[in-house]
Amino acid sequence: MSIHLAKSAGFCFGVDRAVTRLQELAKERPVATLGPIIHNQQAVERLQEQGIYAVESIDELAPGTTLAIRTHGVAQAVVQELENRGVDYVDLTCPFVKKIHRIVAEQYQNGRKIVIVGDKNHPEVVGINGWCENNAILALDIFDLHGKIEEYDLVCVVSQTTMDRKTFTKIEKFIKDTCKDPLIFDTICSATNERQQEAVAIAKQSDVMVVVGGRHSANTRKLAELCQAHCGAVYQIEHFGEFPQNIKIPNQKIGITAGASTPPWIIKEVVGEMEEMNTMGNESFAQEFEEYEKSLVTLNTGDIVKGTVMAVTEAGVSVNLGYKSDGFIPAGEVSDDPDADIAELVKPGDEIEVFVVRVNDVEGEVTLSKKKLDSIASAREVEEAAETKAILKGKIVQAVNGGVIASYKGTRVFIPASQASDRYITDLNALVGQEAEFRVLEVKKIRGRSKIIGSIKDVLKERKAAAAETFWSSVEVGKTYQGVVKSLTKFGAFVDVGGVDGLVHISELSWGKIGHPSEVLKEGDVAEVYILEFDKEKGKISLGFKKAEDNPWVKAKAELSVGAVIDCKIVRIVPFGAFAEIYPGVDGLIHISQVANKRIGKVEDELMVGQHVKAKVVELDFDAQKIGLSIRALLEEQEAPAAEEAVAEEVAAPVEEAVAEEVVEASAEEVAEATEE
Repeated sequence: MSIHLAKSAGFCFGVDRAVTRLQELAKERPVATLGPIIHNQQAVERLQEQGIYAVESIDELAPGTTLAIRTHGVAQAVVQELENRGVDYVDLTCPFVKKIHRIVAEQYQNGRKIVIVGDKNHPEVVGINGWCENNAILALDIFDLHGKIEEYDLVCVVSQTTMDRKTFTKIEKFIKDTCKDPLIFDTICSATNERQQEAVAIAKQSDVMVVVGGRHSANTRKLAELCQAHCGAVYQIEHFGEFPQNIKIPNQKIGITAGASTPPWIIKEVVGEMEEMNTMGNESFAQEFEEYEKSLVTLNTGDIVKGTVMAVTEAGVSVNLGYKSDGFIPAGEVSDDPDADIAELVKPGDEIEVFVVRVNDVEGEVTLSKKKLDSIASAREVEEAAETKAILKGKIVQAVNGGVIASYKGTRVFIPASQASDRYITDLNALVGQEAEFRVLEVKKIRGRSKIIGSIKDVLKERKAAAAETFWSSVEVGKTYQGVVKSLTKFGAFVDVGGVDGLVHISELSWGKIGHPSEVLKEGDVAEVYILEFDKEKGKISLGFKKAEDNPWVKAKAELSVGAVIDCKIVRIVPFGAFAEIYPGVDGLIHISQVANKRIGKVEDELMVGQHVKAKVVELDFDAQKIGLSIRALLEEQEAPAAEEAVAEEVAAPVEEAVAEEVVEASAEEVAEATEE
């Protein structure tokens, strides 16, 4: 057996600096760290033996204890809270991480979108995000950036210090191809890069590769993943006790590396134990490992595989792939529709085809996506539709400068404002959320990406042309249609009656007088209309809306008769008289000669608009829709009894005078009697 230990294995500069400083402080006063100082349980336990404990929040800090900020760093708000509360603290943030904090804070203040290439759950990334108010875009793959950055966005890119070079380069290229002027900072720690390159070189020459480090350490997991691509037997262990004791290592080439948070004493222990195992005369490990490997399905990032749905929860979908562990589809990767109910889309027992987003053999995690697979398939469909001129149906998901974005099974299609409708639309946001049919006009390849341009207008025009042909072939006067009000003008409403617009004149909207069509209809209303007349050659159609049964003259004919006394309201005064409303839509004329029982110079001297009066019907002509009214006739009728009474009073006057003369000489009893008569 030969053992090849990586020179870069173990503590990096930042971790070594932090641990050394903690041990020095602990000799002077009580010290606690805000979270584990590093991702290595054995190292943390050894620090505890020296009186250095980890706390999860500032509130857990014992009085008189100095708080140490760990190498991963913290958010700006945490530092501010420490300052505000007067906590005695020492900042052990790795200098390389500290530099990223400064970059992010400065560029965020300059108005740039911050992109952090890294694991969103890693403490270092959480801390960096806290220096731009937690508004960063977090990405481990280019798929994490889809729909989040546009061509003219000002973007600043930084990376988790322990990120692998391949992932960063891939995302860097995507951003350069997408944005016009990105600001990119390569913040991968040089020590991390050297450690990874050395680990790969050793793995290529080894039969067994051992990666030593905490199971929660991101840089240790990444080392293991890189080694797995070049060595068939890779083991990530926290200490030698986790190395499988049944593995036979004699005559094998053993490679050993360790993560940045692995202390030297653990590495030394692993090397010593491996050398001791070599003396035990075990059988060849290679054959046993080969048999074990054959029993497992091999998965790689980018694979398209089939599996069986095992469980569906709000968080996502578990899928059995025949791998050593189930794959998982996060809820956001099931469908491109954010409002979709994933429990309705997939059910336990369903066979499902998925895209392998990420394989983490060390943690036994397989991240899957159905949405990405749908997007790949839909992208092919869209390109085919551009050639065949097929009509696609998608959802308008966003209004952008100059148009809208339609989503077709996860593929974004840009529809210019001029192509968003067959009519001018003032506010494109009104289209967001609507389902729309469109045709792909063009697919542009720009720096490796497809920019798809579509048209809703093209489909609408085609549909309208077909509908118009059907309409003109069957149109006839009096035929009724369920139309949609498209627009209103001061003289009427334009209604789509099946690919063709007709005009309902304002006079045809109501039997009563209206000032504007909006008093009866509004845009988007479904209205029952009928053909009054049409001219196919000129493409003109006159429509009716008001119903015959609602005609107030029908009611007037049934209820009014000459001689009837009615209540009415003065609605208009003219030199020759006044018009009074009897019913809405039915007016009668009170001629100036019929306004009063005397001669008048002006109608306004007796009547005013809005005044309610009683009048007598003196004339009816329903064919000409004319009604004559008279106030004078009523006044004269009221005066006739008064005149008769006056004549009677004149005849009775001499008698009363005679009675009075007699009364002078009459008794009281006779006066009362005469008065009573």
